[in-house]
Amino acid sequence: MEVETVNQNIGNKIKDLRNRNGLTQQELADRTELTKGFISQLERGQVSPSVITLLDLIECLGSTPAEFFEEKDEGQVVFAEEDYFEKIDEQGNSIQWVVPSAQKNLMEPLLVVIEPHGSLEVDKPHTGEEFGYVITGKLLLHLGERICKVKAGESFYYEADVNHWVENPGNRPAKFIWVSDPPTF
Repeated sequence: MEVETVNQNIGNKIKDLRNRNGLTQQELADRTELTKGFISQLERGQVSPSVITLLDLIECLGSTPAEFFEEKDEGQVVFAEEDYFEKIDEQGNSIQWVVPSAQKNLMEPLLVVIEPHGSLEVDKPHTGEEFGYVITGKLLLHLGERICKVKAGESFYYEADVNHWVENPGNRPAKFIWVSDPPTF
C-alpha cells in the first residue's frame, strides 16, 4: 500500500472518530497538544503522524489501536443470478436463496416459484415474521385455519406463530419474493 493511501486511510479514520465524538479540529488539537493545522492536514492525508502522536490521537478519541486498525470486511452487497442457490422439490417447485448464506443474517430473502396446483410444505409455528410479494400468478396463504388470497402485485405479512404454508391454486406458475425473519429455510 502506498504511503499516500496509508496517510489518507489514517486521516479518514481520525476524522470519522473525531466527528463521532462531536469534536471540532480545534478541540482535538487542544486535547492532544497539537495544532489545528496539523489535525487538518492529517485528516486530509497530507502528513504522517509519528507512532506516539497517532497512539495519543487514538486514545483521545476513545478508541484502541486494535479497533482503529481493524480491517472491516465490507461483505458482498449485490448478488447476481450465478450467486443464487436453488432447491427444486419433488413437485417441481423452485426455491432460490437470492442472498447466499443469508441464514447468518436477520432476514432470509427467497425467490419462489410454485408450479400450478402445487404447494410448499407446511412450516411449523416459530418466532419471527414473514413477508411476501407476488410477482406473477396467485397464491393461497394458509395461516392456521385462515386462508388469504394473494395475487400478482399484492404482498403479505404475518407473524409465523401458527402452521403456515403457501399454495398455488392457478393453472400457471406463481412467482413471489418471500422474506423470513429470522431465517427459517
